[in-house]
Amino acid sequence: MAATGDTILARPAPPGGRPPGALRRYALAAAFLAPAAILLGVWVVYPTIHTIIRSFYDRSGDSFVWFDNYQTIFTSDILVTALKNNLLWVLVVPTLVASIGLVFAVLMERVSWAVAFRTAVFMPMAISAFAAGITWRIVYIDDPNLGVANAAIKSVDDVFNPSGVLPQASPSTKDLVQKGGGMELKSPVQAGDTAELGLTAIPPTDIPSNAQQAVTPEPLQGGISGVVWRDFKPGGGTPGKVEPEELGLPGVHLDLLDQGGSKVASTSSADDGSFQFADVGNGSYTVAVSPSTFAKPFGGVDWLGPRLVTPAIMIAYLWIWAGFAMVVIAAGLAAIPRDVLEAARTDGATEFQVFRKVTAPLLAPVLTVVFVTMLINVLKVFDIVISIAPGSSQDDANVLALAMWRTSFGGNNDFGVGSAIAVLIFLLVIPVLALNVRRFRREG
Repeated sequence: MAATGDTILARPAPPGGRPPGALRRYALAAAFLAPAAILLGVWVVYPTIHTIIRSFYDRSGDSFVWFDNYQTIFTSDILVTALKNNLLWVLVVPTLVASIGLVFAVLMERVSWAVAFRTAVFMPMAISAFAAGITWRIVYIDDPNLGVANAAIKSVDDVFNPSGVLPQASPSTKDLVQKGGGMELKSPVQAGDTAELGLTAIPPTDIPSNAQQAVTPEPLQGGISGVVWRDFKPGGGTPGKVEPEELGLPGVHLDLLDQGGSKVASTSSADDGSFQFADVGNGSYTVAVSPSTFAKPFGGVDWLGPRLVTPAIMIAYLWIWAGFAMVVIAAGLAAIPRDVLEAARTDGATEFQVFRKVTAPLLAPVLTVVFVTMLINVLKVFDIVISIAPGSSQDDANVLALAMWRTSFGGNNDFGVGSAIAVLIFLLVIPVLALNVRRFRREG
């Protein structure tokens, strides 16, 4: 500085340069970022670029085919089914997961056993989706004796549609004919006659446990008697004749029909297969085994068949992710000021109105998080589909991620089309990711 009298003049500072130690700080930051950047490039950037390039080449990777692989996606029946299924997943699953999670979160505040409820709902998140898929595949087994879903349906169905005592049986002679789901004797009978109804093709497991040796009853005065039995004798026998070691069939429903085919009487056979219709009057009648005797038991719903396999997999997926949605939404619910809810109740709002007009709008940001997260997940759903859908219906349950794997590694070895499917999934996920990033910035 130069001084003139009492005045001090300040000289301008010398031109500034890089702050001391800046280069060292940049180098330190680069050293910390370099490993992550290298791994990101090797595992994300390079595979992405290579996949995009590979999608323009043929199966072998030798010929440049332009957009032929992408055209295949939208013309192949199997891949078009995958696109439709993915669209169905996007439209249905995120909304249901968010809705069920919201209901569970609200219920969790209402029940006294909230800890047990939270644990039970969230527990599926503790296992892998593949293991959950194996579990649900067992649940969906067709046989009601093995599959839980069909066993539950059977327990209800048996109340309204009980199965017959002989779901599998055939006439042992030509005198007994099948008609209208039941069986009828061809020869008419009158009062004092005895009807013999021999049945065969009955597995030993279908014979009632209280069955006894079949006995041909004595003629009934003024009535009609008869016997229905398993016409099978170990070692051979005479068809149409009651013999030793042949069991009567108890619990068989029998009808007596007049000449016009109208039912005039009904009865059931005894433990030895005998039955009788008393005081039938004059005239000719037909003895028939009621169709209810041969009613088939509930055989199970084909959950994993072509028609139901996709909804069945969605149910399993909801079972897994409902706990995630519940926990996230419950956290948002706990942050809502209680005075706002109490003010709404004080103003006379019902609990449903409080939920619809106060709770749900305040939870909109949290619900958006759950919805967007599930949207990304269902666009790349794979493991639960391949673990639940059997080979016979995988084409019907196909989704884009599964189609990509099957096309590339499932035997086709068409890496061109497989890469094109991967690029399509990538393009579908980008808008959702952009929406998520934008939301983060807005909330930040």
